[in-house]
Amino acid sequence: MACIKTADQLRQIYKLPKGRAVEKVINRFEEHSRNFIVHSPFLIIGSVRNDGLGDVTPRGEEPGFVKIINDTTLAIPDRPGNNRLDTMINILERPGVGLIFLIPGMNETLRINGTAEIRDDEHLRELFRVNNHLPATVLIVKVNELYFHCAKALMRSRLWDEDTKIERSSFPSTGKMINDQINADREIESQEDMIQRYKQMLY
Repeated sequence: MACIKTADQLRQIYKLPKGRAVEKVINRFEEHSRNFIVHSPFLIIGSVRNDGLGDVTPRGEEPGFVKIINDTTLAIPDRPGNNRLDTMINILERPGVGLIFLIPGMNETLRINGTAEIRDDEHLRELFRVNNHLPATVLIVKVNELYFHCAKALMRSRLWDEDTKIERSSFPSTGKMINDQINADREIESQEDMIQRYKQMLY
C-alpha cells in the first residue's frame, strides 16, 4: 500500500479510538476549559481557504486575552498585523475553524472546533481595550466540539524544556531570510530593529 486515499485504508493501519479518546469531547465550556483559556497566552487558528487549502495563524497576548462570552461562545481580538487578513477572509467564505490553546509549561493543549464570524460591535471591541487601543474587529467563535489533547506531542518535542531552546542568533534575521526567499535586493532590517519596530505597533 502506498498513497492512502480512504478511511478504510487508514483503519487497516490504525486501531479505532476508544474510551477516553472518544468520550472526552464536549460542546460547551465548563470549569477546566474556562480555567485553561484564562491562563493561555497563545493560540493557533486553523481555517480553510476558498480553494480548499488549509491555513494556520497564531494569536497571542497576556493570559486571558481571549474572553468567554457564554457557555458556547468565545471572543478573540484582532490586533495590528500585516493586513493580509488570511484567516478573516477564509472565515467569510468558510466559517469553520479549529483552535489550539497552549499554556507554557503545560504539555496538554485545549482544542476547539466551531464556526466563526467577524464583528466590529463597539461593546465587543471595548472588552479588549489595551493602552487605550481597541482591536479593529473581534472574532466570535461558536463551539461545536471541545476537548483536551493529550501531552504526547509536546512531551516528544520537549517544547518547554530550557535545554531545547536555541540562540536566536543561530538563525539569520527574518529580513535576511525573506529577502533570500524572494530574491529581493533591498536593505536588510536587523532582527533587533525589527523587534523594536514591532514593539511600537503591538496594539
